[in-house]
Amino acid sequence: MKIFGSDQLALIEAAALLEQGKLVAFPTETVYGLGADAENPSAVAAIYAAKGRPANHPVIVHLAVHADYQRWAQHIPHEAEKLIQAFWPGPLTLILKRSPHIPDAVSGGQDSIGLRCPSHPVAQSLLQQFKKGQGGIAAPSANRFGHVSPTTAHHVMTEFAELQADTIACLIDGGASEVGIESTIIDLSRMQTNGPALLRPGHITAEQISLVLGRELTAADQSAPRVSGALDAHYAPRTPVVLIKQHELQRVIDKLEANQQSFVLMTCGSGQLNLSTSALMTHQLPSDAKAYAHGLYAGLRLLDEKKAQVMLVELPPQDEAWRGVNDRLRRAAFDSLDVLKKLKNN
Repeated sequence: MKIFGSDQLALIEAAALLEQGKLVAFPTETVYGLGADAENPSAVAAIYAAKGRPANHPVIVHLAVHADYQRWAQHIPHEAEKLIQAFWPGPLTLILKRSPHIPDAVSGGQDSIGLRCPSHPVAQSLLQQFKKGQGGIAAPSANRFGHVSPTTAHHVMTEFAELQADTIACLIDGGASEVGIESTIIDLSRMQTNGPALLRPGHITAEQISLVLGRELTAADQSAPRVSGALDAHYAPRTPVVLIKQHELQRVIDKLEANQQSFVLMTCGSGQLNLSTSALMTHQLPSDAKAYAHGLYAGLRLLDEKKAQVMLVELPPQDEAWRGVNDRLRRAAFDSLDVLKKLKNN
């Protein structure tokens, strides 16, 4: 793939590539996205092929600030208008009923659609150039399906290093993503039966959204639309991830060392751990939820490079501010649930 800067000429060329049906990786404030023209089913299919993404797993459509978002959804409830006024541009995705003329390739065959307006200046500049600001860019995270999302251009290059050079036409380097985890997703497509529902937590909290709407959010249920990043196992490095409470860390480390098993360690804050450890690498993240989220995926990728037998992650706080972070960690560790059990029983 070609590496582009974020200057105006580069973004004009990148927008032209999108209009030709090509794939373009670009930065957003959450993570880097792998973008295609949302109204071009074959271009959207190329995203699925590059990522190895299941065909029934929907993607999110990104819009410019002044785009006519009403053309993408057949009905915009007043709750959506309130959230748009409060949080767009920003890391909030709204699930609405899809307009009939919008191809269902972006929705995994469902009658709903996920829309968001990113706040990253490079993403907005690209969207303004694409179809004169009225197009939509379908863009899941720019990584292999289920893997750790990328927050830098280097992560994207590493993730797709084995693809043919022209599979992704270009990658726009816009620096590190500020937020670091994917957008909050709110379902507004079933207002009459379910009300507003939180389908994926993120940087914008349920409490903030409830304050704007003047009502509590409901939880996801079995009839909720499928959305990005909602599978039990997701955001996972190749190294098995084990979440450990702080007071259990030393005991687990002792067992690993006794069994001569290699491990890496991610801690939360500067706490008084005083751990005795032979970890291949220890990576410390801040005790502030937003700062932790910003560094989470980069930290997981850094530790994954050590190719240890297990990755220990100190469980961060469990309050509302940490809900998005804990959601990502829980999914990253889902396929490794039996690892801790084996460690404790060994």
